[in-house]
Amino acid sequence: WGFGARGKGATHETDGARPLDCLFEVDGLPAAELPELLRRLYGGTLGFREPRLVANFVETLDGVVAIPSVRNSNRVISGESAADRFVMGLLRAFADVVLIGSGTLGASPKGLWTAEAAYPPAAAAFAELRRRLARPPLPQLVVLTATGSIDPAHGAIEAGALVVTTDQGAARLEGRLPAATAVVSLGAGPQLDPSAAVALLRARGCQLIVSEAGPHLFGSLVSAGPVDELFRTLSPLLAGRRSLDGRLPLVAEAHLLPDAAVEARLLGVRRDRSHLFLRYELSPGRPPPPRGRVSAPGSRAASFRVGRAGS
Repeated sequence: WGFGARGKGATHETDGARPLDCLFEVDGLPAAELPELLRRLYGGTLGFREPRLVANFVETLDGVVAIPSVRNSNRVISGESAADRFVMGLLRAFADVVLIGSGTLGASPKGLWTAEAAYPPAAAAFAELRRRLARPPLPQLVVLTATGSIDPAHGAIEAGALVVTTDQGAARLEGRLPAATAVVSLGAGPQLDPSAAVALLRARGCQLIVSEAGPHLFGSLVSAGPVDELFRTLSPLLAGRRSLDGRLPLVAEAHLLPDAAVEARLLGVRRDRSHLFLRYELSPGRPPPPRGRVSAPGSRAASFRVGRAGS
């Protein structure tokens, strides 16, 4: 994957990541005072209005974001992109909270979800950014699990996390977690309400939540409405699919169109060679056009649905 590989434009200080080319960015976005290394690698500045929930994904050209049968599949999907790891680290450096689900925790048995874990060469600059933002040294890791099915010996749990679950999950985890990790139940369940989880974090003063949850939890979050922005790395790879192979798209187990559309406004585009880094603002879409009948003058009424020509 090659943090040590010196690509064109890389230095010992950046260990493989090249400065991103800014191809497009809307005017008037918030801008924090980034340390020079971060500003140079990101190709400009970055900031967020708060409160904000920001999701981050890497996706293949044919729309695959997760391959459950492959451990750490996000690295495979990204093509081992150092730039993608840098952007992940930069978002974590801004965050009060990094939010994941139990599936993401289990799929990354050595993950820690800190900025420096994503991109070690910029660790000092990430720490300086957190000081400038008046953040604690590390973002809090929050794990959502309805059933409590997590590994208490996972390094991220041992380091300290907040587990948000149901009464059933809390009972399952009672007495099994290290002292550094706390458990909060949102009620009887059996399902976990993602909006209630976000409201809990807001009540605890968490202004910027960065979600690295998988497609199922993202589908629940975006359906419920609390996702404000999406950072999407488009990797120049094709993953392919077969029926029932478990490879997942960006939004899983949720139907948005036609009745619950979410619209995305493009805020920025950056590039590292053939990787594109897209930033969107999300909002509820306009109501779908009515389905019904139209009549042309002198003709019989014809039933129709609005759709793409040729589809």
